[in-house]
Amino acid sequence: MSKKRGLSLEEKREKMLEIFYDSQDFYLLKELEKLGPKKGVTSQTVKDVIQSLVDDDLVLKDKIGSSIYFWSLPSCAGNQLRNVSNKLGSDLKSSKKRLAELIEQRDNLKTGREDSDEREEALAELKTIETKYNELKSEMGQFADNDPATLEAMKNAIEVSHAAANRWTDNIFTIRQWCSKNFPQAKEQLEHLYTEIGITEDFDYLELVNLVLAQI
Repeated sequence: MSKKRGLSLEEKREKMLEIFYDSQDFYLLKELEKLGPKKGVTSQTVKDVIQSLVDDDLVLKDKIGSSIYFWSLPSCAGNQLRNVSNKLGSDLKSSKKRLAELIEQRDNLKTGREDSDEREEALAELKTIETKYNELKSEMGQFADNDPATLEAMKNAIEVSHAAANRWTDNIFTIRQWCSKNFPQAKEQLEHLYTEIGITEDFDYLELVNLVLAQI
């Protein structure tokens, strides 16, 4: 025969509340510890159960003389539910207001992107420079043993292209920093925008390949 399952904390709370609701009387803790077992709540756990009900404002307590009395009426639970409902209603109202503010900020941000064409132009030029840089790197590998003067000129061209590319990269990082500082609340929208125009997480300054240059 299986052992009888004990009451959960919530079940114990309900049983102790029944004592108050049925009698609508005032009790000392020691009296509740005697009544608890009649409802299936062991006397050793009554104190903790009552305290949890007090913490949730479902049971009230007050010191009268040297004794502390506990009591609860069905209206106490109703008041607690109304308080919770009012709190949730207030939170919902605040959340809706915040959502409306974010939508307005997002719309303002969309209409305030006058420099977006400039950024797209900068990115296009940067990609062109990167392509040219890669082509020059490939040519340097083919002519590594040829005329030193020609290779030196190619090296200089790569360095010029590299400097120009990093200037544009620096400009882009400056724009990103400005946007983050002035529109911190639109971080997610900005990150989505950056991804759309090609500024991904691996976007960074170009580095010259020292090994290739050393062979010139």
